[in-house]
Amino acid sequence: MAVFLISAAAVAGTILSLTAAYMYMLMVLTPKRTRLKLEAQGIKGPTPSSLLLGNIPQITQIKAQFSQSNPTKTSTNHLASISHDWPSFTFPHLKLWQQLYGRMFVYSTGTVQTLCITDPNVVKEIILTTPLDLGKPAYLSKERGPLLGQGVFTASGSFWEYQRKLIAPEFFPNKIKGMLEMMTEATTSMLHSWEDNIKSNGGEAEITIDEDLRNLSQDIISKAAFGSSYSKGKDIFSKIRTLQGLMAKTVHVGVPGSRYMPTKGNWQIRRLEKEIYRMILKVVEERTRAKRETDFLQKILEGAKMYADQDDPTLKIDVEKLIVDNCKSIYFAGHETTSSTVTWSLMLLGAYPDWQARARAEVLEVCQDRIPVTGDLRNMKMLTMIIQETLRLYPPARFATRAALEDAKLNGIQVPKGMDIQVPILVLHNDPELWGPDVHEFNPERFAKGITGACKPPQAYIPFGFGARVCLGQNFAMMELKVMLSMILSKFSFSLSPAYQHSPAYRLILEPQHGVQLLIRRA
Repeated sequence: MAVFLISAAAVAGTILSLTAAYMYMLMVLTPKRTRLKLEAQGIKGPTPSSLLLGNIPQITQIKAQFSQSNPTKTSTNHLASISHDWPSFTFPHLKLWQQLYGRMFVYSTGTVQTLCITDPNVVKEIILTTPLDLGKPAYLSKERGPLLGQGVFTASGSFWEYQRKLIAPEFFPNKIKGMLEMMTEATTSMLHSWEDNIKSNGGEAEITIDEDLRNLSQDIISKAAFGSSYSKGKDIFSKIRTLQGLMAKTVHVGVPGSRYMPTKGNWQIRRLEKEIYRMILKVVEERTRAKRETDFLQKILEGAKMYADQDDPTLKIDVEKLIVDNCKSIYFAGHETTSSTVTWSLMLLGAYPDWQARARAEVLEVCQDRIPVTGDLRNMKMLTMIIQETLRLYPPARFATRAALEDAKLNGIQVPKGMDIQVPILVLHNDPELWGPDVHEFNPERFAKGITGACKPPQAYIPFGFGARVCLGQNFAMMELKVMLSMILSKFSFSLSPAYQHSPAYRLILEPQHGVQLLIRRA
């Protein structure tokens, strides 16, 4: 018995020693070596203040200091009180560290070491680097896994390449043209509800537009992606929205073991992840028994079948998970970003009545009192400029991210394998050196000659990401945005309500923290 206890104690001691050695390597040695490699090349950054959290405590402290003087948090709708320089107060650490350390600096969240790049010339080099050398950071499929999984937006290497070849054709221009009628029908339904609201309120109604636009976007992407199964998709949207809110609050990227902590938030995340998984599989099972349809879901099912027959060992993964993860990706990325951009566009048009009038005049001239058709959308130059300027000032995503799958060279800097690379979209879009002294003003006219005429290097404008991993759905999104906005402008005029509080906030995507309230009337 004594010998057994001694042996058990020895085994336990060995396990503890190995665990401690692993944790020391993970939390101390590897991050330190990575940072030293960059520091030796002149790339510096703030010293981590915590072994477990990295620079997270400093980020929190800097945000707290700046939030006290945040000019975006206003309770009036006076134009002068609405500041578009919100990134300086929402993400002040990025601006501060750029001033201290230059356009390339390194910092850490937990054990994740991040090379932050705000130099558009280096962004151009990233664009030219093969996507098989620069993939997506692991935290997207781990910490953000319940929401994003390993779909086309988060996968890397040959697995990403396979998924992209499978999904990209579904978003080619010739494919999405056929979705225009479905978009206009869905938008018409929402406009009827607004008309009823206005009529019952004596000709003008105050409407908080966020939820209506989110439901509209859900309706469109559900029908486009899931055909006759779209009603089931709406139930999944609701749970994904709840999951998004929980993950924005509870998940700390890079902190070892944070997603496994026995907290209420983590428990709710795991429960929702399982429910969403089962709901998607149920839709898939119903589809396999029903008639074949030519939509996104059918394409995924066909691709999964081909995928199951692959002999390539690098492509071995759960086929069921492949289907679920890509469905989750299209649910989340396919509607949240669009509804957010429409919301911000209407807020800006409500705050700038001259631009609203110009956009409406163009829509009425092009469409001639009818529902827009494909050719009409191409002729809406003014509306395109407004959308582009909205995406510059209020981009849905904070960062475009990459991970060095192999040692890489950028701007003469050797980036070690495993390093995360972060391009803060909001910093590039708000840089006066790139956009001019009016960078914090709403001025769609800057896009009159296209993106290349709007800023010095075109790669400084990346609302949909960049390179081979640019958002696959950008053509779909632009058509959807034009349809929604043109149809709203043709029917209604609107202004910001005094109840509107300008406070942009990131909940994995950029949203108005308190919603957008508009005073809407018939045009």
